[in-house]
Amino acid sequence: MYKVFEALDELVTILEEARGVPMTSSCVVPRGDILELLDEVRDALPSEVDDAQDVLDRKDEIVGQAEHEAEQTISKANLEAEQTIAEARAEAQRLIDEAQAHADRLLDDARNDADRTIVAGQAKYDDLVNRSQVEADRMIQAGRESYERSVDDGRREQARLVAQTEVVQAAHLESARILDATADEVTRQRGECDEYVDGKLSEFADLLSHTLRTVSKGRAHLRSGAAGMPPVPSSAAEPASAAPFDYSA
Repeated sequence: MYKVFEALDELVTILEEARGVPMTSSCVVPRGDILELLDEVRDALPSEVDDAQDVLDRKDEIVGQAEHEAEQTISKANLEAEQTIAEARAEAQRLIDEAQAHADRLLDDARNDADRTIVAGQAKYDDLVNRSQVEADRMIQAGRESYERSVDDGRREQARLVAQTEVVQAAHLESARILDATADEVTRQRGECDEYVDGKLSEFADLLSHTLRTVSKGRAHLRSGAAGMPPVPSSAAEPASAAPFDYSA
């Protein structure tokens, strides 16, 4: 660029020192020197100036090409954005489906546990009832045998006392006492049997009430967890092992 300014200074000097044409503002300059200086200016100009002129000449073409590339870039970006949104929606739906499936599995497990608990409770109830019935039958049979033995003893004693007229009245009284005592013993044993059966049935009723409360709490916990579940990453959607309910309380 220094040569350009130097050649321009020489041109200015030549024009200032040129011989003027009378009656005009023109002057006479040496053509060869001027052309030589102009060639030096042209040679000294950097190639970027020529490239810049080419850019200016192709301005409309370059701008049009840039606009076309910009439109393609925008279209590509919109397409990628739509694909990203579609993938995000699909992933969200997948996570929702997995969460729903996990909730359904938990609910099915809870229902199966409840069914097993009810079946086990029913079996225990039947066993208690059967054992209580057997015990009641045994106690009733023992009472009957004791009653029959007492009656037989009373009859034998009565027969013996009948033979002795002086003790007939006493025999009747003793027989009545034995019969009353036997009836009281049977009544007492029957009451103990009923109390035993009632106690076992009360324990089983408490067990069933506790089981039903546990199942209701489990179902409420499942419903509240499914309603407020935030979106989670894939690694968090793995089903966690649920702690078993305590049915022994």
